[in-house]
Amino acid sequence: MNALVPLPVLLPLCVTGLKLAIGPRLHRLQRLISVAVLGAVLVLAVILLVEADRTGPLAVNLGDFAPPLGITLVADRLSGLMLTVSSAVTLLVLVYSLGQGMADRDDETPLGVFHPAYLILVAGVSCTFLAGDLVNLYVGFEIMLVASFVLLTVGGTAPRIRAGSTYVIISLFSSVLFLVAIAMAYSVAGTVNFAQLALRLQDVPVGVRTLLEAMLLTVFAIKAAVFPLAAWLPDSYPTAPAPVTAVFAGLLTKVGVYSMLRTQTLLFPGHRLGNLLLLAALASMVIGILGAVAQTDLKRLLSFTLISHIGYMVFGIGLASRAGLGGAIVYVAHHITVQTTLFLVAGLIERRGGTTELTRLGGLARSAPLLAVLFFVPAMNLAGIPPLSGFIGKLGLMRAGVENGGGWAWTLVAGSAATSLLTLYVMAKIWNLAFWREAPPGQIAEGVLLESDEGEDEGDDETTRPEPAGRAVAATLSGRAVTTTSRLPRTMTLATTGAVCLGLLYTVLGGPLTSLADRAAGELLTRSPYIEAVLGP
Repeated sequence: MNALVPLPVLLPLCVTGLKLAIGPRLHRLQRLISVAVLGAVLVLAVILLVEADRTGPLAVNLGDFAPPLGITLVADRLSGLMLTVSSAVTLLVLVYSLGQGMADRDDETPLGVFHPAYLILVAGVSCTFLAGDLVNLYVGFEIMLVASFVLLTVGGTAPRIRAGSTYVIISLFSSVLFLVAIAMAYSVAGTVNFAQLALRLQDVPVGVRTLLEAMLLTVFAIKAAVFPLAAWLPDSYPTAPAPVTAVFAGLLTKVGVYSMLRTQTLLFPGHRLGNLLLLAALASMVIGILGAVAQTDLKRLLSFTLISHIGYMVFGIGLASRAGLGGAIVYVAHHITVQTTLFLVAGLIERRGGTTELTRLGGLARSAPLLAVLFFVPAMNLAGIPPLSGFIGKLGLMRAGVENGGGWAWTLVAGSAATSLLTLYVMAKIWNLAFWREAPPGQIAEGVLLESDEGEDEGDDETTRPEPAGRAVAATLSGRAVTTTSRLPRTMTLATTGAVCLGLLYTVLGGPLTSLADRAAGELLTRSPYIEAVLGP
């Protein structure tokens, strides 16, 4: 079973080479290969999660070189859960992107550029979740960075190049800081392997250990968009195509949160910087949601809610208790899915209404009732309305804060409640402006000539019908303008519906999910199962 651990990383990388060799030819085969590979990664992730939960962490030393020389990959309950959730989400986003490429009648760009970069991104995410040492965690980040720049700038439009440049500059700064932290860790401990560092850092002077902890937290806080290191995010994500924005917002920031969970519990037990994390969590919650309140563009608004809700996860990490970590793990799994879903819905709204500017939208509840349902369910989930999974995660974190009983913990409980109410207000604002009110004058035009709304089916002809005005926006994968349609592309809608159902599945399986997160939190705090899996008893 340990031999399966490297496959979620190797499969996407190997298939990427195959797809690049095929090029833009054999479109149907290319689509089938992409879906099959990500489906296989999802199956492998589920197997690793079940086995890690049943028998304990699974570790493999590539090339049979023992630490500290070899590359170690480890799948425990936490990494197995993150890998499973991320694999499911990336598969759904891939299907969405395939539907968007077919609806745009643009096969060459998605297949020739987008999907190879997307598979490399998936490999990088898997590498970070399975990395058993700091160097390979860094490698996973860099794989994601290379793929991310390609995905952010696909199409070559000026706004995308500008946003991608900002993202790369910030990411390179964090990478340099990460390299310095790795060098410091090796100089004081003689290894970068997590299991060995967990043992050797205990003998390092407290000041040096605290400095190393602060440097790693800074790196991961930039990746996770924790305030005040989150200013880059609202300007970087909204310009990208809907599938890119969705997977970035839903998943890539959680890689930073995962890294914080892993290093804080395994390498730096003792809660030295706990109050600083709680302060950052509170600031992220409040300032992020206030930024969302002030926005009128849907994508920027959702970007600010992303910053805000990262604070919930940092709240649990800062508490450093079993209940707090368990609540954070539940909330990470929930938020990956729900935030991705909302950005997919934003892409459908843009295609239906021609814009994501809320002041120019309206009447979608009547003209697109399915789209209204697809937005309403994850919106209420994000707001934490009972009994949805958002409520389960927030309740677990608040209970952990009450159990802690400290002043900072009570402040965070109050801040969490206020942020949840403001999130509900923001979701209601979107609903009222885009869905509930009457359509603004000029939005509906009679007889606008459009590409067929069933453009993903070969042989469809152009047609004329009452449609939203054909407002051109750079929303396609290749950066071209897309014309609004009255009926949403089936594949894109199906993928979004699957993401909504996945979020609801967390509610149905709330008990097992909470129990799994609690066991994962206990394993993180105990540390010995992870260390013994890597180094032996």
